[in-house]
Amino acid sequence: MKKIVHVAAAVITRQDGSFLLGQRAAETFYPNFWEFPGGKVEPGETPYQALVRELQEELGITVTQAWPWIRREHVYKHAHVSLHFFEVSGWEGEPQGHVHSALAWQQADALAVGPMLPANGPILKALRLPRVMAITQAATYGISAQLEMLDRALADGLRLVQLREPGLPAAERTVFLTAARAQCEAAGAIGVCNEGDALTPGVAERHLPARVLMRLRERPEGEWVGASCHNRAELEQAAALGLDYAVLGHVLPTPSHVGQPPLGWAGFAERVAGLSLPVFAIGGVTPADMEIARAHGAHGIAMMRGAWEGLRA
Repeated sequence: MKKIVHVAAAVITRQDGSFLLGQRAAETFYPNFWEFPGGKVEPGETPYQALVRELQEELGITVTQAWPWIRREHVYKHAHVSLHFFEVSGWEGEPQGHVHSALAWQQADALAVGPMLPANGPILKALRLPRVMAITQAATYGISAQLEMLDRALADGLRLVQLREPGLPAAERTVFLTAARAQCEAAGAIGVCNEGDALTPGVAERHLPARVLMRLRERPEGEWVGASCHNRAELEQAAALGLDYAVLGHVLPTPSHVGQPPLGWAGFAERVAGLSLPVFAIGGVTPADMEIARAHGAHGIAMMRGAWEGLRA
């Protein structure tokens, strides 16, 4: 078995959502392939310390803000690497190609360079995943009111919606889901349908309850598949199945979990550390919690009540 080489990798992002890629030099392994900047973690270093050092050496920039994100492993012919990805949103200096033959700012849904280094390729889909998930509550607000709020939220930029309506009667649920999915599609948003014990054939976007997740032995069909999780075992199952994301909570006190202690941010960070898929923080969070969530390893936040506050007519 090859020794695992730990690598710090940087997803350096600008306000417009673009990220920086570097093209590997001709004399290296995988010459001319594109990669996220970074490098090997040296003895005595933490991955974060390696990240700061490597970006100074490779790009000539000084990191001022970086969040832990996801971790992926890949076995090359020459090495077994464990990539610790960080999202770098703050830095000083202008990136310069000190070791790469070229640099390019790219968008995940419109990549204009290639090929990508194999270990980095799966990260591109994760970068297409929005940072905010809104969860519908048509059973509480009423179908018409929820559809109106969804329309306003989509117009304001919402791009990820979990359609979760266990409280609606079957016929009303079908009416709501059909209309809501059409709204999401028209807006270019991802609308994941929360599924019960029977998985619906042909659904392209689906969200799994934990009880269903833990019974599966392979990833269900679908372009986007995620799951609700409450503990590390469920998160590891979601990662092992190759799901696109997980939702973990409840992080903060919430009226729907009275008497149940929240995870807290430290508990959330402990449970998501080292996972290979993006995880949303849920439970009592609001848009104001985005920065603290990402500082503790969250991809973003998922909200029920908080998603619709201020949108009611």
